[in-house]
Amino acid sequence: MTAWIALLRGVNVGGITIRNADLAAVFVDLGFAEVRTVLASGNVAFDTDAAASARAQLKTSIEKALRSRFGYDAWIVLVTASELLAAADGFPFDESDASRQPWVVFCVDDETRDELVTAARTMDASADPIAAGPGVVYWNPVKGTTVDTPFGKLLGRAAYKPRTTNRNLRTLRKVIG
Repeated sequence: MTAWIALLRGVNVGGITIRNADLAAVFVDLGFAEVRTVLASGNVAFDTDAAASARAQLKTSIEKALRSRFGYDAWIVLVTASELLAAADGFPFDESDASRQPWVVFCVDDETRDELVTAARTMDASADPIAAGPGVVYWNPVKGTTVDTPFGKLLGRAAYKPRTTNRNLRTLRKVIG
């Protein structure tokens, strides 16, 4: 069995409200074991015998089930539990700095990650501290500026909606358990 984490984009914000019990039911109906939702921000941990090589097929089936059940254009980033742990443990900035927001931006592929990192090189590193990680972009903006910084605006573009989702490092620690 492989432990997976589905990170849903845009759940319980912007008018898409999904109760955790209903979300978990979708994953149980798909035949997954040990289904657990974490917080109300679209984090689902589950086990399945599908190996990491079946990631694309697994992602497609989950997105299809979410679209069918909840009637919205569902996008997820799918990572193994070990990949999520590595991403959280690799956070390169001072996560204890209370003046900053420790974000991990999960990308569906390395091309998306590289595209974001390349774009960030043209931005002010003090406003948008960015670093690349395994399948992720680490971002550490000043609290309260997340949607206003150039990188925040870049992430908000429609082109990145189906290709990224971000989580606060504190949320990831809760997902890891």
